[in-house]
Amino acid sequence: DLATALNDRGQVRYLRVEFAAAVQDFTAAIECEPGFEVPYYNRGLVRYRLGDFDEAMKDFRKVLELNPQFEDAALSLKQAILDKEEKEKRGY
Repeated sequence: DLATALNDRGQVRYLRVEFAAAVQDFTAAIECEPGFEVPYYNRGLVRYRLGDFDEAMKDFRKVLELNPQFEDAALSLKQAILDKEEKEKRGY
């Protein structure tokens, strides 16, 4: 379906380090199918890599709201929280 195709294209763009385009695809996939947790997770990963920890955490929390058993999202959320705290400690 369209949401899966958009998510898949976002994955390709993510692997090509085309982060802005990947985020657009993941967001479009979410808009097509708001209950599909995978594009939230993928968008969270991109946001995390960009250092946008707050937005990444929102995406990971949404994944866990939709699917509490999504272990990678739980781990990614914990890491984003730790990295945000470390960034704040270092003052940047």
